[in-house]
Amino acid sequence: MSAPGTAAAPAAPEGVPVPAAPDDVPGWFFRADQEVFAHLLDRQSEAGTTGDLLEMGAYLGRSAILLGYHLRAGETFTVCDLFDLEAPDDQNSAEMDMSYRDTLTRRAFEANYLAFHPELPTIVQAPTSVLADGRIPAGSCRFVHIDASHLYEHVAGDILVAREALAKDGVVALDDYRAPHTPGVAAAVWEAVFTLGLRPVLLTPEKFYGTWGDPEAVRADLLDRDWRGEGFRLDEEHLAGQRCHRLAWDEPPAPEPAPAPARPRRSLPRRIALDVLPPIATRSVRRALRATRRTA
Repeated sequence: MSAPGTAAAPAAPEGVPVPAAPDDVPGWFFRADQEVFAHLLDRQSEAGTTGDLLEMGAYLGRSAILLGYHLRAGETFTVCDLFDLEAPDDQNSAEMDMSYRDTLTRRAFEANYLAFHPELPTIVQAPTSVLADGRIPAGSCRFVHIDASHLYEHVAGDILVAREALAKDGVVALDDYRAPHTPGVAAAVWEAVFTLGLRPVLLTPEKFYGTWGDPEAVRADLLDRDWRGEGFRLDEEHLAGQRCHRLAWDEPPAPEPAPAPARPRRSLPRRIALDVLPPIATRSVRRALRATRRTA
């Protein structure tokens, strides 16, 4: 069920091109969150913070590829996903059928990841609930990304795994906390905020970032960057006495195409010789031209 990293690159699935850039990998990991992941992980490295990385739910590897760039010597990166295994319950199976049954395979994930890294992360191909067995040492992780099932019971369990796995001031990122089609994620996230001590730090349109440590320390790292100067929208929010920020990136509108030059209007000669008309010209046309000549 669990496989360590290996340098043996699997062939990409037939008909699927090898990605030339991480953004070529299909997925829903957009610029704002790419920048936040990289920024917070960089700040951890600059501060000498050590710890493992954990991703629960990987799809085809778009976010895992970025996390892999921030893995340092002596650290472990663990990815847990069902990939192409059968789901453990009917609800989860229905969710897979609706969203990604035809596209998600472990082989595709591995091929995408190895297009950018020499070795695979530690892969646990199983429901994320298996991580509650203690295989992720308590307090060992500095960053956890949760993007697996959208069902409340599963997300609530993943949050408990993250709480146990994260070190002091470690960061958890939770996907789809506000999407209309994922109310179970929203319920689990805000339940954790109000009953389990999870402190919100940042909200993007797709992800919630929080910590069970000191939110001000994480916030200081976050705000150590001129987001607005780079074109992002950054705002402050207060939630039940807790402060957090909202960050978003709006793609600039594509420039409008230049209008096509106006075609010059061609004026017809006032006099047209009747003898140049084709033989098929109707009598009514000939009569109209004669009348025009008389009035010209």
